[in-house]
Amino acid sequence: MKKIITTIFAFLLMWLSPANSVAETPGGLQLKARAGWSIGGTAPLGVPATIRSIDAFRLTPSFMVGADVGLPLSDRWGLLTGLHFENKGMNVDVTAKAYHMEVRKGDSMLEGLFTGKVHQESAMWMFTLPVCATLQVSDRLLLKAGPYFSLLTSRKFEGIASDGYLRQGTPTGPKILMGDREGEWATFDLADDMRRFQTGITIGLDWQFYRSLGLSADLNWGLNGIFPKDYKTVEQTLYPIYGTVSLFYRLR
Repeated sequence: MKKIITTIFAFLLMWLSPANSVAETPGGLQLKARAGWSIGGTAPLGVPATIRSIDAFRLTPSFMVGADVGLPLSDRWGLLTGLHFENKGMNVDVTAKAYHMEVRKGDSMLEGLFTGKVHQESAMWMFTLPVCATLQVSDRLLLKAGPYFSLLTSRKFEGIASDGYLRQGTPTGPKILMGDREGEWATFDLADDMRRFQTGITIGLDWQFYRSLGLSADLNWGLNGIFPKDYKTVEQTLYPIYGTVSLFYRLR
């Protein structure tokens, strides 16, 4: 995967350099540079019964920059790939009941079923390679869909468990109280357990509204969770689901 990303990145740098941006593009290739903003989160498919309420959802700066290469195969159909550097983040507060967690309180690691407030922060920085089929609906509108592959360069998944208690081990295990102040609450940090490689499906459109300028809207839906399949510390599979709106400039 690293070799593929390196090769495509070198290819894009070559074609986006000033010496080539005004030159004839071989093979009918279409080149676009884009920058955008994303919103979404890492979530299970359906809210589990152990999450009683979502108390707050805070937007975090989630940006994307990159370039795409499009290859027309006919008057309407084509292929698109590229390389994007992006981050995906989320801050959320929930009220949980009997939610399985592994937390640190003081010098002790505790595992069990937690009831109370959970504050969670997650962030992922990554290189993403989309591989899409495209349909040219009109001179200005392009539809696209296909898989994407992401290699994470930085990971964060941490938070606080407070205002409640943890039943250690089993639902009837020892009751560990957790307060609402530092020193009384428990913390968790699962960043090292997150996947470094993600894959999913992207679907979207490019609308060229003025000369070489355009807007795009894309939905990126992860097919594998941010943690390994057999991961037990977090009981639900958490999928990265994000929408991105971006501005692009067509170089060729």
